Amino acid sequence: MRGAARFLFGRRARRRWVHLILGGALAMPYVLVGEVIVGPATGARHVFDSLPLQLLSFAVGLPLAAITAPFPLTRPMSVAAVRALCGIDGDVLAEGPARTWAARRRAAAWFTLHLGFGGIISGMSLAVPPFAAVLIALPAVSLLRDSRLGLPEVLDHGWALALSPVAGFATLIALAGCAAGAGGLLARWAPLLLGPTPEDRLAAAERRAADLAVRNRLARELHDSVGHALSAVTLQASAARRVLDTDPDFVREALTAIEDTTRRTVGELDAVLGMLREGDDRERWPGPDTAAGPGPGEPATPTLDADLDGLLRRTRAGGLCVTAAVEVRPETLPPLVSREAYRIAQEALSNALKHSGPGTRVTLRIELTGHGPCSALCMTVENPVSAAVPAPRPGGGHGLRGIADRARLLGGTTEAGPVDGLWRLAVRLPVPPPAQTSEEPA
Repeated sequence: MRGAARFLFGRRARRRWVHLILGGALAMPYVLVGEVIVGPATGARHVFDSLPLQLLSFAVGLPLAAITAPFPLTRPMSVAAVRALCGIDGDVLAEGPARTWAARRRAAAWFTLHLGFGGIISGMSLAVPPFAAVLIALPAVSLLRDSRLGLPEVLDHGWALALSPVAGFATLIALAGCAAGAGGLLARWAPLLLGPTPEDRLAAAERRAADLAVRNRLARELHDSVGHALSAVTLQASAARRVLDTDPDFVREALTAIEDTTRRTVGELDAVLGMLREGDDRERWPGPDTAAGPGPGEPATPTLDADLDGLLRRTRAGGLCVTAAVEVRPETLPPLVSREAYRIAQEALSNALKHSGPGTRVTLRIELTGHGPCSALCMTVENPVSAAVPAPRPGGGHGLRGIADRARLLGGTTEAGPVDGLWRLAVRLPVPPPAQTSEEPA
């Protein structure tokens, strides 16, 4: 009994009943147009006074609803109503407007069914409750019994009059059963008619891939900028503490480098957080270059030509002896290559800071090899591996992976490992011809 009552009058049944009433309301304009057509065709002056003509007008209006339904926005409107009132959610319903005619036809079929079932249940909801109320109250109200209200003569019999309340309650239960059944059918058909098409699934997969690419790029930016800054500031402060009483000039230089590093890192962190705050818009309307790099209006990221000298100065202030051989004019590099090369150099020097002791010599070489389409930017970083290596921190160890990811996105290669007592990192980044420098990896 409790299950039957929940099926007929539970929260889900009531919400689906409202969904059907909404379909009846949407069907009213089409029914009115049907009456305009049926009236002159049948010669009737008042279609509203005849139940058969009203049903005929309803039957004429449904094809009109099917004709006007294949619009792209029909599906989002229907999906929103189904999710809110029919208790269906998740990936079984499509997102966004219908993109193909097949999807539009399915949405039009759903719209027509919704209006058809909704119109029938709405009409029953208007007519049945008053009739049931009269049947329930008929034995107790002599005024109604005397006036008869057009009721059948069979109610003059005592047994019929005594059973009229039962018939009234049965009529209400039948109405609730019809509404629950119709709502259940629509809920079962909704995933079939409003579900995602292969094109919708492909578009959703592309959106997820674009979002994942954005998240990965932001994670790399945070790791390379903030991680490098924290490592540099830690070592600079440690070196300054050790020579605080003996070398004030070095301490002053280290404090200046700490100030410069933190100020610059705060700016980069603000830029990354600004892109994160725009994440919702990117998810709704992902562009083809979402993962490629900063777009118009986004804060610029460091590049090799503008920021390499500052990077070397801050690294040296941390206690490393960095020898840099830059055999290329950084300003001639494409912006994307220059930006990624800076991040790779930053991460390589950050690793040397973390895994080498003070006074360790690090060699950085940047050169351009090849000519024309075969030209490439080669970066080599070498530092001794004899120094004690600290234990990896929890969640760490992503530096070399990030370098490899950056190189792979540009079509380059990465090699890292010990060679003759030195830790050697070699990165090769293809440099596209000038006509292709505006293109960025997706």
